[in-house]
Amino acid sequence: MRKPAEYLSEITGNDYIDADLYNRFNVKRGLRNADGTGVLVGLTRIGDVHGYIIDEGEKIPQEGKLYYRGYDVEALVRHAVAEGRFCFEETVYLLLFGQLPDRKALDDFSDLLGNCRTLPPNFAEDSIMGIPSPDIMNTLARSVLTLYSYDEDPENKSPENVLRQCLELIGRFPTMVAYAYRARMRHANQENLVIHLPEPSMSTAEALLSLMRTDRTYSRLEAEILDLALVLHAEHGGGNNSTFAVHLISSADTDTYSAIAAGIQSLKGAKHGGANIKVMGMIEDIKKNVKLWDSEEQVSTYLAAILRGEAYDGSGLIYGQGHPVYTKNDPRALMLRDKAALLAEERGLLKEFNLYRLIERLSPQVFRKVKGLDKEICSNVDFYSGFVYKILGIPTELYTSLFAVSRVAGWCAHRLEEIVAGGRIIRPAYKCVQGRLDYIPLAKRESRSSDKPGR
Repeated sequence: MRKPAEYLSEITGNDYIDADLYNRFNVKRGLRNADGTGVLVGLTRIGDVHGYIIDEGEKIPQEGKLYYRGYDVEALVRHAVAEGRFCFEETVYLLLFGQLPDRKALDDFSDLLGNCRTLPPNFAEDSIMGIPSPDIMNTLARSVLTLYSYDEDPENKSPENVLRQCLELIGRFPTMVAYAYRARMRHANQENLVIHLPEPSMSTAEALLSLMRTDRTYSRLEAEILDLALVLHAEHGGGNNSTFAVHLISSADTDTYSAIAAGIQSLKGAKHGGANIKVMGMIEDIKKNVKLWDSEEQVSTYLAAILRGEAYDGSGLIYGQGHPVYTKNDPRALMLRDKAALLAEERGLLKEFNLYRLIERLSPQVFRKVKGLDKEICSNVDFYSGFVYKILGIPTELYTSLFAVSRVAGWCAHRLEEIVAGGRIIRPAYKCVQGRLDYIPLAKRESRSSDKPGR
């Protein structure tokens, strides 16, 4: 009997497609146009990402801007900080309902989300603690699908019922992620299993820190910077991979739990939500191989080696640098960087923070020198988010899951939008380039060497 690995040649041979065929048939690989812009496949009122303008067919770099429902995210954060309050709950309200809440509406909504954090009876024991997973994102996706069985009206796709499901999911994500992490630590490292009941009166950022830590303690600055990270990751337009996945699955008229689980599994990918983990691995590699972290010459030389595929993982990528939309700057990275500086100073980690700043400054020069690319290269949000989580003492296993705790707000807003304004199943075309073949009767087929007896 053949082993699965022995079928590899058939897969690699029969699934290969000549790259020239994509040009011949004008295929938009990755749903990207030839100039790198995204293929326009839908309309949305939820989020907008601005990083350039097109003038007479030429891409002109612009200062990066991120808008939620038409409001500049920088303004949302700035006013919340000035008023000494957390911002994520206001962000969720805005994304879902399209308007800013007044004080009473915000307080009521925050209470609603807080009260949604409690999981159904026995859910944690049966669905999370009993079957821990090596990857928390898989546990989270499975938990979301399992919640379908606890819903008394899971298939009702009216906007009212979907909104109820979305609010429950947004509220429950922090608890499910924290419990999944504690279960994994118990299973993998034989640590004591310590879990806490969620406190409804806490903000989402405070609840996360409280649920993840055995002693439940955290500082105000820690909660503020985590709140900022949640706000900045909550939404990024309808075209990012996970949000498009939610639109795609929702357009098929399936249930909310299936659609959100699809978003989770998309976000898990290293090319999407797992990118900050790649950044952290790269930084650790640089710290080991560059003796003087403040030396422009040494850091630049090593970055060039990474870009040529001669260092780190051989991918030829400087992780955390560049973005498909942002050109001059990623506003999320700038806001997170400013907060990270405060926390780094408090924790005595300014030397490492300055290494990040040096990499950020030198990377565009290295790109121009090695690749000959004369275009704007900026740090993206993944470059600093992992560093922030590290300072907060959050383990690497939780990085992408924290992204999901935030982005579920955007997913839910887009699912509601697809239900209200979509109406058609999303079905792009694939052209088959396999030639026609005549059927060969079984007795006349040639034997493959690996099919011979004794194999």
